[in-house]
This record gives sequence, structure tokens and C-alpha cells, in this order.
Amino acid sequence: MTSRTFAITGGFGVLGQAVARAVLASGGQAALIDFAPEGRGLPDGAIAIGGVDLSDEGQAKAAMDRAAEALGGLDVLVNVAGGFTWQTLADGDLAAWSRMFALNTLTCASACRAALPHLLAARAGRIVSVGAGGAVKAAAGMGAYAASKAGVHRLTESLAEELKGRVTVNAVLPSIIDTPTNRADMPDADFAAWVTPDEVAQAILWLASDAASGVTGALLPVSGRV
Repeated sequence: MTSRTFAITGGFGVLGQAVARAVLASGGQAALIDFAPEGRGLPDGAIAIGGVDLSDEGQAKAAMDRAAEALGGLDVLVNVAGGFTWQTLADGDLAAWSRMFALNTLTCASACRAALPHLLAARAGRIVSVGAGGAVKAAAGMGAYAASKAGVHRLTESLAEELKGRVTVNAVLPSIIDTPTNRADMPDADFAAWVTPDEVAQAILWLASDAASGVTGALLPVSGRV
């Protein structure tokens, strides 16, 4: 990863920071892009670009251009930005479907579109998105979330065909990620079975590496011990 440059959306969150730490530890450079105006405890050496609504095409483009300028180009886009909700269709509301689409599917498509000119100019451009194992077969209450993440999966496959031979496009599909929020929401769960943010980050880095140059359109399960 030496000298490779990464734009990481959702970069201020637990997984985004884990990806950034892995990138920096391997000798790469990282720009963290997030909706939050400020991030706390961000890895030293990372460039922070806050207050960005990636569902807005203009803001997404400005953020990617700024990241490319600061890093001297972009080699890799990692789409971590997203959100989660649990609600049944009968007891929930349809607004959740629009919200999940905007947070998960639209931000991914918008970030890819904004980063594409920079990735096409790179020696070996890479896009790695975060899908979800729970979108392969949705459980009760997971309809809106799973549908929006399934959109990320289909976008990954479609874009891989569109960019074949120029930019590789893949996604990781984590199970439950061991984060403070997930522990608080599921206090009785077996946390040791969950996949850690660092484990997901390492899978992302592999897909972004030269070792994975022949892999595109893949949906890679990262299930931990579930």
C-alpha cells in the first residue's frame, strides 16, 4: 500500500477509522470524508473532510476533488458511509425506506461517480464498498436496510462490468461488526463471534491491493465467527 491514496467515506466512524489506521500502517495515505462536521480521535496523518452530504452530487464531487488535491490523486475509494434501521413493515413507516436508500445506496453511487475521474487516472484504480451479509437473506425487520444494501451489491456488480479492465469494483459483506453501538443494542449477544472492525479493514485492504488485481465484481463475505 506504500504511496497508495485512499478516500474513505464514513471515515469518522468506527469502521472508517479502522480502515484508515490499516491504510496508514501499510504506508498509504487516507482522506476521511464524513457527514459529521468534526471527527474525534481520528488517526494521526489522516486528512479529515467533514460536513459532506454524499447524497448530494455537488458536495460529493467537491469532497473527492479536495481529497485528490490533498493526496496528489486517488487510487482507492472505500465506501463505508451508511446507516441502519430495524422495523417491521406493518409497524414502521415508508420513510425508513427512503432514508435507507439515501444513506446506503445513493451515497455509494454518488461517491463512486464523483471519484471515478480520479480513479480512472490512477495506475490501478480500486473501489471497495461495504455491503451486508444481512442483505443476502433478510431477516424480519430488516427489509428497508437489506434492500438498500442489496442495492450496493447490485451496483458493485454492474459497475464492475462497466469498468472492467480499468478499475476493479468489489464489496465486503460483514456479518455483525463488533462496535460499541452494536454491543449496546445487543447486550446479551456473544461479542466474540462478531467480526471486528480491524478484520473487515484487512479484507478491504486486500481487495484494494495488487494481490487482488484479478478480482472484480466480487461480494466477499466477512462473517467472523457467526
